[in-house]
Amino acid sequence: MPAASRGIIPSNAGDAAPKPRPDKEARGGAPADQGGPMLFSSLSDYSQSVIPADRMAKVLEFLGRDDLADIECGRHDIDGDAIYANVMEFETVPAAEKPFEAHRRYADVHFVISGVERLATAPVRELEPLGEFNRKDDFGLYVNAPREAWVELHEGDLVVTPPCDAHKPGCCAEAGPAKLKKVCVKVLVD
Repeated sequence: MPAASRGIIPSNAGDAAPKPRPDKEARGGAPADQGGPMLFSSLSDYSQSVIPADRMAKVLEFLGRDDLADIECGRHDIDGDAIYANVMEFETVPAAEKPFEAHRRYADVHFVISGVERLATAPVRELEPLGEFNRKDDFGLYVNAPREAWVELHEGDLVVTPPCDAHKPGCCAEAGPAKLKKVCVKVLVD
């Protein structure tokens, strides 16, 4: 079975990246001077896994704002409908209570402002749709992942989920449900 793709942040995305966190290496992350992050993809999904560097630079500039912790919830346009941020605050829930979601036109950049979030990804092609895909809102729900990959995001962490990957955001860590403030930046990739 082909490998699932995982979104990336291109190492050439510009100088607007958020400042590296000092605790990142202690939690297993590579030091900032060792190049870009890992990309896990299948050959057939690779072209959907990469956000163009010029668009990613705009995302990183927005996420690097000094006032991000105080930003109001709701939509914030970065480049019209091509790139916009949804800022939200909510309590995380157990993963069993959530289906996967996926998009066809947008990649999501999930960034934790405060709190901890677990997020699962799985290849859309391996999931069962839960109803019809909503083309207008670019949104579909899916269930029954034969395999999934998990990441735990802490303050300042981000993950990119491209259209070829369904994702299950907003799941609680082992400590249980907790308050989360995050940004989901929508980046048009079609």
